[in-house]
Amino acid sequence: MAEPIKVLVTGAAGQIAYSLLFSIAKGDVFGKDQPIILVLLDIPPMMPVLDGVVMELQDCALPLLTDVILTNQEDVAFRDLDIAILVGSMPRKEGMERKDLLKANGRIFKSQGEALDKYAKKSVKVLVVGNPANTNCLIAVKYAPSIPKENFSCLTRLDHNRARSQVAIRCHVPATDVKNVIIWGNHSSTQYPDVHHCVVNMSGNKVACFDAVKDEEWLKGEFITTVQKRGAAVIKARKLSSAMSAAKAICDHLRDIWNGTPENDFISMGVYSSGNPYGVPDDLIYSFPVKIKDKTWKIVDGLAINEFSRSKMDETAKELVEEKEMALAFLTA
Repeated sequence: MAEPIKVLVTGAAGQIAYSLLFSIAKGDVFGKDQPIILVLLDIPPMMPVLDGVVMELQDCALPLLTDVILTNQEDVAFRDLDIAILVGSMPRKEGMERKDLLKANGRIFKSQGEALDKYAKKSVKVLVVGNPANTNCLIAVKYAPSIPKENFSCLTRLDHNRARSQVAIRCHVPATDVKNVIIWGNHSSTQYPDVHHCVVNMSGNKVACFDAVKDEEWLKGEFITTVQKRGAAVIKARKLSSAMSAAKAICDHLRDIWNGTPENDFISMGVYSSGNPYGVPDDLIYSFPVKIKDKTWKIVDGLAINEFSRSKMDETAKELVEEKEMALAFLTA
């Protein structure tokens, strides 16, 4: 057997983690021959709940799960990590403005960035899920200067999966037959789900998405707003935020980091913008189409960007610049 890898999940008593931990521990993400040490971090009032989560993990009798460490201390949680999945963050409450959320979560991700810098392996792969995910990820990057920026990413795979699913439903095909949708920008209502480079497998033939759907008005209108507002729609229906689908997206994201993407496919991830790719400002965590090989992502280059897409990409970049400036102002005040 391989040496165990140490995987941290923050907010481990929450809904997303409850849907996530079993998949990680039974080998669905890092492989059926990869032993796992799970580290579960949450705030002190949630420790009794975490006790129950640990009991359930034990009762699953999973052969790959070699140990479970539960803690409310960052110096314990972040030590010698191979993977950090930062789910925990303060949720947006009624009456809160976005700036209030940025202020509260900025402190959390500053502290966690510092803990990563001090205690984690320099090779650690960090996935930020807690919202606002892009800006929280950028804060963690800035406060973990000894860890390569390329080791950080934020979750836009849920949006990517939502976009694939909407196209698949429209075309009456499985979601696996929809390839190369792109989520550009922020994990927010300004994100741009782009299908100009998407192909759909229709009866064994690869067909451009616009030709497969045969409804340009829908693809440039309702499709985009449905994906942008899907999280709010789930909350309205369930009275709770996405958990099962978020956990599935985390698994997809990490599995691709660990094993790479198929040769002709790309997926969406929020990654560090450097060198002005596709005209996106530097020093943002922005969702791009990426390919992954040897646990290293590379932005897909050379994709044609039309005027419609350009305006959408610029709009979400503008929001990310504003978020960044606001968050950093709070942290340096």
